Amino acid sequence: MFLILVIDDDATTRLTLTRALRKQGYRVETASDGDEGIARAQELVPSLIICDWMMPKRDGLEVCQWVKNRPEMANTYFILLTARDQEADLVRGLETGADDFLSKPPRFNELRARVQAGLRLHSINFELERQRQMLENELLQAAVYVRSLLPPPVTQPIPIDWRYLPSVQLGGDGLDYFWLDRDHLAIYVLDVSGHGVGPALLAVSILNLLRSKRWEEGAGRSPQQVLTMLNDTFQMSEHNEMYFTIWFGVYCPSQRQLTYACAGHPPALLITPAEVVRLKTPGLPIGIIDEAEFQEQTCTVPPESRLYVFSDGAYEVPMNEQEIWGLANLGQALHAQRTNPEPILDLILQLALGSRGDAKATFDDDVSIVELRC
Repeated sequence: MFLILVIDDDATTRLTLTRALRKQGYRVETASDGDEGIARAQELVPSLIICDWMMPKRDGLEVCQWVKNRPEMANTYFILLTARDQEADLVRGLETGADDFLSKPPRFNELRARVQAGLRLHSINFELERQRQMLENELLQAAVYVRSLLPPPVTQPIPIDWRYLPSVQLGGDGLDYFWLDRDHLAIYVLDVSGHGVGPALLAVSILNLLRSKRWEEGAGRSPQQVLTMLNDTFQMSEHNEMYFTIWFGVYCPSQRQLTYACAGHPPALLITPAEVVRLKTPGLPIGIIDEAEFQEQTCTVPPESRLYVFSDGAYEVPMNEQEIWGLANLGQALHAQRTNPEPILDLILQLALGSRGDAKATFDDDVSIVELRC
């Protein structure tokens, strides 16, 4: 049963409206002024409020404004009861947040019609809000599942740390690392075009494929072959026009050799004692064309170096309308922390956010970054 709150300082009007509404099957509560009306509204959270405009203490506009500022009463339908009929008054009432008006003294047919219409809209909004909350809960569960697929940070035999910050509940980034054999560690970061459920599902599919694939002897050691396999599997024409970029590397600790390949992804940064080295090979994003070719390169990793693989959200932070923080600043920040034995990824991301030229404290894009201490 719908609950209606009637707020009016005139006892006759309260009694008249209460009787009429109860005859129509509604539960009705009353208040005799604006202060009492606010207290009752907070206590009852009614489906609909009929409130007189002119009252002592607080008038109907003040009550309306208070109600509309309460999140728990976002769907409460508010009808102003008034003898005013000037356009300026009606505009003022609507701008304050009133949903409808009822002439005073009320006509019963008009009362019935406006209340029915208001409660119909209240029901629709209530159902939409319920479905929105259900969807948000499902998205939250999906986000928890996606995060559960990411590997745990490790300290042995090679320290590896990461951060994953989707710009919405579900992002299109993915990251992973796993041992192909005792002496070859695969590491990658990917970035699916777009945000939300579709890109997140595709990222999960890629992650599961790479993690579960039974690599033939030596096949997983070739990043070029891995990217070719992914391109054959994930053509955008078969995946809702979505494509993705990826940086894939294989590190051999015993020889200190890193082999890597890139498909349209930002370069990884190798932070050595002497310099910042950008590791990138030419190549289109995965899925753009079915016969794309990829290249791999190998480099020697100097002792006491650190490798960082990341998505573009980590450095494409707007400093103003023309400039972004950029790769150069990211590299400088990482090199400045090269000898810091403590975890540094949170510090680096705070530096990136601190460069923003606005007051926003979040990233515009998904951010993934993996650190390998070689």
